[in-house]
Amino acid sequence: MLADTKIIRPSTSSSIQPDSLGRFGQFGGKYVPETLMAALSELETALAKFCREPQFQKQFQDLLRNYVGRPTPLYYAERLSQYYARPDGTGPQIYLKREDLNHTGAHKINNALGQVLLAKRMGKQRIIAETGAGQHGVATATVCARFGLKCVIYMGIHDMQRQALNVFRMRLMGAEICPVEAGTGTLKDATSEAIRDWVTNVETTHYILGSVAGPHPYPMMVRNFQAIIGQEARAQSQEKWQGLPDILLACVGGGSNAMGLFHDFISQPSVRLIGVEAAGEGIDTTKHAATLTKGRVGVLHGAMSYVLQDEEGQIAEAHSVSAGLDYPGVGPEHSYLQTTNRAEYHSVTDQQALAAFQRLSQLEGIIPALETSHAIAYLETLCPQLTGSPRIVLCCSGRGDKDVHTVAQSLKTTLILPLLILMHIK
Repeated sequence: MLADTKIIRPSTSSSIQPDSLGRFGQFGGKYVPETLMAALSELETALAKFCREPQFQKQFQDLLRNYVGRPTPLYYAERLSQYYARPDGTGPQIYLKREDLNHTGAHKINNALGQVLLAKRMGKQRIIAETGAGQHGVATATVCARFGLKCVIYMGIHDMQRQALNVFRMRLMGAEICPVEAGTGTLKDATSEAIRDWVTNVETTHYILGSVAGPHPYPMMVRNFQAIIGQEARAQSQEKWQGLPDILLACVGGGSNAMGLFHDFISQPSVRLIGVEAAGEGIDTTKHAATLTKGRVGVLHGAMSYVLQDEEGQIAEAHSVSAGLDYPGVGPEHSYLQTTNRAEYHSVTDQQALAAFQRLSQLEGIIPALETSHAIAYLETLCPQLTGSPRIVLCCSGRGDKDVHTVAQSLKTTLILPLLILMHIK
């Protein structure tokens, strides 16, 4: 059964990543203050010990099934597929991996749950986390409420304004929200403050990092907890059409939903992996978050990866209409997959994402998160390039409830697409 899928398992790749030093090729590693080295070693040891214990897996799987609501459906988006159909009736067959149907409305709950179970076994009673769009913060607050743990969430003041609904949800579940005014008041700054807290309270506190970023073992650990997405997608594909998808498509900020979908297919060269970043107001401007498109190799938040930098090598400000994508770095495994040409990465603008937000809403009755809207937007570029009727699995990584206010402001409440959609669909 899909619900019994094991989360932690050895890689099927011929070259297991990361290596023993926590590196994906040149990327990854541990670039942290000496104070945190013992905490990272403790976490690495706990991860290796507990995640292989039958009791841990039994508890984890039970909670994923009965609390989170897994497995999530692999939904055939009939009208969206029809929208991109050719006159001869061929065209891509688009399936949505419905992570938006998880408890809390996003894939983030998979990782938050796994890490809290680890933290409890490590004797930690205080949990901290960073959040941008609020989905990771909500997931962490939810799981902490479930297990009676103290929860502190760091969130940039700019993100708190545009994600007020999620701020209220976190407070409702008893979390303390720490506003971060430094820098741009977004995800990068919230992450920096969370790390400072961890350095100060390392003996009593576990830091739940929500992306496949940060120092080893976080990129590996978060990927492994999120790998259930791709494992289910593989089993569901076999069930629906007795084969594998042709293309996997996901948005990329820090990169957790994309790695969760990609991981089980990395050793399958027939499956095309596509990540979509935020081009903001355009990649030729300073208002974007296209790290893999425009970044250079550097160190951010404890790991080596591609990073947005200015001419002096300082971290550049990132921008996206999506609070979950405006991060100036990316997970080291994504950097590795790009460098080795195993995955390809593209970017779409704010306006393209806003149009896609409306398109999926009006075609499928599914309001996507602005993060997911970036992946949906790339279909406009991808689909005309394809031949035949390839099967595309797109990770629908969050609900758009949290983004309705932002979208309404951006569109000035004017819905612009109905006539265009009607012209495409007969």
